[in-house]
Amino acid sequence: MAGAGYYFTKNSVLQQLIHQLKYNGNQEVGRQLGQWLGIQLKSSGRFGEIDALIPLPLFPAKEKKRGYNQAAVLSEGMADVLKLPVLKNIVHRGRFTDTQTKKGRSERWVNVDGSFEISDASQLENKKLLLVDDVITTGATIEACGNAIKRIESTELSIATLAWASND
Repeated sequence: MAGAGYYFTKNSVLQQLIHQLKYNGNQEVGRQLGQWLGIQLKSSGRFGEIDALIPLPLFPAKEKKRGYNQAAVLSEGMADVLKLPVLKNIVHRGRFTDTQTKKGRSERWVNVDGSFEISDASQLENKKLLLVDDVITTGATIEACGNAIKRIESTELSIATLAWASND
């Protein structure tokens, strides 16, 4: 199961809010956006069986530079509404990947293929998990991460993203 709260368009209020979160250090905007997404997911009735939220991880150096992971901030806001734990330190980016923003569709897939690792699969076994990201374009990054999670025994995976953007 997958869902996006909003459609991302350039020069929109949503783009400005996401830029505040990702590039201007405004984590409070991210928590609020996460709460809104949590409300949408809860009211849809499609995501009621989830055991935990997993924010899409950043490469450690990128997270250190930014000071936080924007997907984790969104997940914290969602957790306020959904009353679920956020599992931040189980899925990792095992290698550095270039930013996806300037890459074409096929370059994005190659860039992230095999870049995610699970540090403690036993914590995810037999769980229904919701993988969370901020914006999905081609789906390359979230699929690469989801593939790593889906290798874990008896794990069910759903995806939620704040916004979906066309890569046109």
